[in-house]
Amino acid sequence: MSDGILFHKKTCSTSRQALALLKENGVEPEIRLYTEEPPTQKELNELIKKLGIKAEELVRKKEKLYKDEYEGKKLTQREWVRVLSKNPVLIERPIYIKGRKAVIGRPVENVLELI
Repeated sequence: MSDGILFHKKTCSTSRQALALLKENGVEPEIRLYTEEPPTQKELNELIKKLGIKAEELVRKKEKLYKDEYEGKKLTQREWVRVLSKNPVLIERPIYIKGRKAVIGRPVENVLELI
């Protein structure tokens, strides 16, 4: 059985901590450098369903791009998915996906829920 997939950004300390925590617990996830290989809109819709959240809840609201372009805007689910697909830096990280479930690794210990 797969050890899952980690949506990871190498320069993010929280993402690195989540990866280390998974490895400490014997998990070797597939690494998806999602800012280099952005998820498609279909993949994002599937991810959002696995997370059990709305698309807007997946947005990193501290990012400059969000503050400059999207803060205060009321976008639909479909519009947010389109924005996230075109601007993967706005996707919250890290995200650990295993089977039909996913968790956002904030706090990093959340990733342990799926092992």
